[in-house]
Amino acid sequence: MNLKPLGDRVIVKQDEAEETTASGLFLASSSKEKPTTGVVLAVGEGKHTDDGKVIPMPVKEGDHVLYGKYGGTEVEVQGEKVVILRADDIYAIQQ
Repeated sequence: MNLKPLGDRVIVKQDEAEETTASGLFLASSSKEKPTTGVVLAVGEGKHTDDGKVIPMPVKEGDHVLYGKYGGTEVEVQGEKVVILRADDIYAIQQ
């Protein structure tokens, strides 16, 4: 991918939506809920403070993260759908 996030932004490849329910019923494409988890593909250099210091990013490439449902912007890069979010929109790193 030839996209580099700036500042405190992160590029995440969203996980695939569930095809079936826990009981095995198939979901219609209109009723699938967008996942709020994904894998970090790229991270920016960090947030700059007013005095010029850089706050390091809390995530790194390859981390599996949980982020806000309405956070970020979905874009398509080289045929791949990704989400660009701020580090503040990421709630947790899945272990």
